[in-house]
This record gives sequence, C-alpha cells and structure tokens, in this order.
Amino acid sequence: MLFTVSTVLDTLPNVERWVRANRAMGVDHMIVFLDAPRSPGQPEVHDFLDRRPEVSVVRTDASWWGGDRPRGLNVRQRINANLAAHALAGAPGGAWLFHLDGDEVFAGDPGLLAALPDETATAWLSPLEAVSTFSPAEHPTRFKRLLDDEDLDLLHVLGVIDQATNQSYFHGHVLGRSGIRPGSGLRLTLHEAVDADGQVAARAEDPALRVLHYDSISGEEFVRKWRAMLAAGPVKYRPDRAPTARALHALIGKDLPPETADRYLRRIYDRTTADDVETLDDLGLLERVDPATADHGPSRVTDDVRAQLERSLAELAGAPKRDFHADRARRPAATPRRSTGVRSAVSRLRGH
Repeated sequence: MLFTVSTVLDTLPNVERWVRANRAMGVDHMIVFLDAPRSPGQPEVHDFLDRRPEVSVVRTDASWWGGDRPRGLNVRQRINANLAAHALAGAPGGAWLFHLDGDEVFAGDPGLLAALPDETATAWLSPLEAVSTFSPAEHPTRFKRLLDDEDLDLLHVLGVIDQATNQSYFHGHVLGRSGIRPGSGLRLTLHEAVDADGQVAARAEDPALRVLHYDSISGEEFVRKWRAMLAAGPVKYRPDRAPTARALHALIGKDLPPETADRYLRRIYDRTTADDVETLDDLGLLERVDPATADHGPSRVTDDVRAQLERSLAELAGAPKRDFHADRARRPAATPRRSTGVRSAVSRLRGH
C-alpha cells in the first residue's frame, strides 16, 4: 500500500490535477495537511479533498497547532509528515509513506517497492524537473533529469547554465524525496529519512523510482509560488536560490503599479527560471512523462484502514507537535555535481 503525505497551499485547479496525477501514477492514498485552511480558495480545496475517498485531509488551523504554530514552513512540513507516519504505524504490512510537496507527483514503480525485503525501511525517489517556459501551451510533459559531469560541462560551455552543476541546472531541489515504512522508527525530513539520532538511513535506490517536480512551470506559476513561499514564514532556501528570494521580497514590497511589477517579475523569471527547452531537446537530455496517460491501477485503502488513519489523526489534533520535528544531525561536506547513488536493494533484487 502506497501512501503520500503533503502540506499544501495551492489553487483548486492545481490540487485537482495533482491528485489525479498521483493516483494515475500508483499512489493508493494521500494524506494532505492544508497549511492555511482559512486563506482565500482553501475552503474549496478542502471540500474537494474531503469528497475524495483516496484522500485524508486535515485543516492545520489554530486548534491543530494549539497556539504553537511554527513560523517556518519547513518545520511545519516535517512535523506533519511525521505525524502522518505515526498515524500509519499500524498500517498493513508492506505499506510505504513518501513525503511529497504539492507540486510533486510520485513516478516510481509500485511493484519495485512491494518487492523490497522487509528489512529495507527507506527508499529514495530521484527528481525529474519539468521544463519551464513563460506561457506553455499545455501542461509540461518534458522533464530534466540529473546529469553527469560531461553533459553538465557541455551545457556550461554552451552557455545554457551558469555553472557545471546540477544545482545550476535545476531550479528546484536536486535531493529527491524519501519514503519510509511506517512503524520502522525512522522519521522524515524534507528529503531524507533519519534514525532516532538524526543520522541519514541507508536507502534503496533505483532508476525506476522517481518523483516529478513541477517547479515554476510557467511565469504565472513562478509568481504564484514565490508569493506563497514568501508569505508562508521563514523557509530555508538553497544558497543559490536565496538571492532570488531576497530580490522578489524586495520587489513585491515596493508596492509598484501592477504593470511595472509584472515587467520586473518577468525579467527575474527570464534570468533565473526559464529553460532553453529547444537546446535541451536537441541534445536528448529531456525525458517525456505524462501522468494523464498513465494507469498504474492504484488500490483504495479499505474503509477500516482509512477510518483508523483518520481516528489517529483526529487524536493527534490536540497533542503537542514539536517532538515530531526531525532534522539531520550531520550534513555532508559538499554536494556532488552529479547523483552518484549507492548500490540499492532494488538493484540487488534485479541481480545488477
């Protein structure tokens, strides 16, 4: 059984597409925490999610946080993810829980997860990032993958990216997403699974385990996303993205006429986020994935499992939540230019 957990503040059309895509790609049940349930448009999002039997939705309002709502979005995300893991601790054997954002879609092979041995308690999804154009004609189906050093050098010399690194190539994260077996004792950070001491747990990796990231897929989404992030409280940005966040904060705070603000927002988008899709396509660096054409035949959790999950979440509503926050105790000295990976449990199953 494949579960996801997310903390979301988005428009109704985006949420509807996101739920459909995750279901089509094999997710059995989604746990969604609404980060600002009283904000404009969010009651409609709640009503949509609440009608979906494959979704359990939680309003994280003042009563949820009991007067102790963390200021940082990343902290709220970690807490909610681990509350979901706690609520699923008694889920049927073989269950997995992945921590996704509201602009991410599971794109792995559920059969590979089901085949992992019981002692494998965490698995990793490598990121595919949707290309970004200012006014796309349709929802993107072309994605960038993490590149090796040769292709990164090629793009750098061609002037497509500023530095020969995946961090320069991707506008969003390059760290992928992790999932755990509920009840394993592991906890979820934003991208990793950690043990009780905060050490990153050994994980299963495989090229067929991936996550689609629709990060700022258009100029309109670029503006909407950054406005939402800047309003959500302190967020920890990658060092190379922090200047963009500060610049947007300064621009939005100037109370400029709309046409003037739009002109400079477009300029920031073009300089920081627009992709040279034609060049990437010519070089064979893009992958095509369309959840609208997928049908992995997801299951629906039984009424008993869903009822137990939602009872557990309701019981947690009145509980202190800070103890569910998780972070890494130790961080690597540097991030590699490319994704080197480790020999995975899935690969061993395949005999590679």
